[in-house]
Amino acid sequence: MDAAKTENIPDLMARIGEDAKAAAARLAMATTAAKNMALMEAASSLRRRKNKILSENAKDMAAAKEKGLSAAMLDRLELTDERLEGVAGALEQIAELPDPVGTILEERERPNGLIIRRVRVPLGVIGVIYESRPNVTADAGSLCLKAGNAAILRGGSESFYSSRAIMESLADGLEAAGLPAASIQLVPTTDRAAVGEMLGMVDTIDVIVPRGGKSLVERVTQDSKVPLFKHLEGNCHSYVHADADAEMARKIVVNAKMRRTGVCGATETLLIDRAAVDAMLGPIVDGLSKAGCEVRGDKDAQAADKRIIAATDEDWDTEYLDSIISVKVVDGVDDAIGHIARHGSQHTDCIITGNARAAEKFTNEVDSAIVMVNASTQFADGGEFGMGAEIGISTGKLHARGPVGVEQLTSSKYVVLGEGQTRP
Repeated sequence: MDAAKTENIPDLMARIGEDAKAAAARLAMATTAAKNMALMEAASSLRRRKNKILSENAKDMAAAKEKGLSAAMLDRLELTDERLEGVAGALEQIAELPDPVGTILEERERPNGLIIRRVRVPLGVIGVIYESRPNVTADAGSLCLKAGNAAILRGGSESFYSSRAIMESLADGLEAAGLPAASIQLVPTTDRAAVGEMLGMVDTIDVIVPRGGKSLVERVTQDSKVPLFKHLEGNCHSYVHADADAEMARKIVVNAKMRRTGVCGATETLLIDRAAVDAMLGPIVDGLSKAGCEVRGDKDAQAADKRIIAATDEDWDTEYLDSIISVKVVDGVDDAIGHIARHGSQHTDCIITGNARAAEKFTNEVDSAIVMVNASTQFADGGEFGMGAEIGISTGKLHARGPVGVEQLTSSKYVVLGEGQTRP
């Protein structure tokens, strides 16, 4: 039942916040074994509850289709046997990661004999506000838990039933490990007032992670009194340099755009050197067109391939999350870097080249959270980085940047060890 029907939202969120704060105090002292047991048991529960979870997801999918959600949004929302197994596997991978809590990051001895240690500690209570993707419920909850944090999860209304079903498995894991039930809480209402309450819970939430579309992130950024890890839109670029291998370029670009068009690491704009157009653009457009992608481009791209339709100025700033790509012909690496600086979202950008100097220049000068050389932008994912999973790709520059995994969900404190020293 939607809690909004039985309890007013400010009271509901205040109770959730206080429970999370109390749970965080216990989680900070929890053993690695207990946290890992919770994650492993949650993975087992997901497999046991598979049929129910998929049934609940079918409810969400039916409602989403009635609302006319885009194909990209439906793809993000849908759970299958394979995807649910991936969620369970991610929980197990996170359990296998080293526990960051208590790690000594540095230690030094001062001339007066004081030992100065910097030690990794949990952040406390993390609020996650997200849209559509029910797997975020498991990813965010498990990452926060592993890092010793309590989590307050507010999923989108589109994934309400799916997220609630997944939350039941996380609760199974917490119970089996003897950890507080409030270690991971899913806000039990679709009322948007709950988001407004979260943004002002400075006494109980230490950081908020917004994960969703541009409008969500803008609203949270504007209204939040709680510090943020911002996961902004993924207006990602793949740049084909003049010294690229043609077949490599074709394979990477088609994969970067079309593997899954609805993920934030999907390439939205193809930049191609003028010197590479004649040899490389046609095969790339062939691959994209065969995969069902609409190709838009500037006048130079259109002149080189008649299948390309005209792009507008708006296209260069658009995260399509759909089977559409824009193509711009550039005059070398400086021109490509300049275009990314003007139109990119500082998420993920790639250069495809056999020229080491061009690759180094690109990686040094492109100011994005993730910069790639000769690899699909679809690898912009915490799981692919060996982090088990991620809460999101942080495009900000404070505390965490890039995939936000277990280590990024911790802070540090200084521990000073003395033997009676006093300051003169």
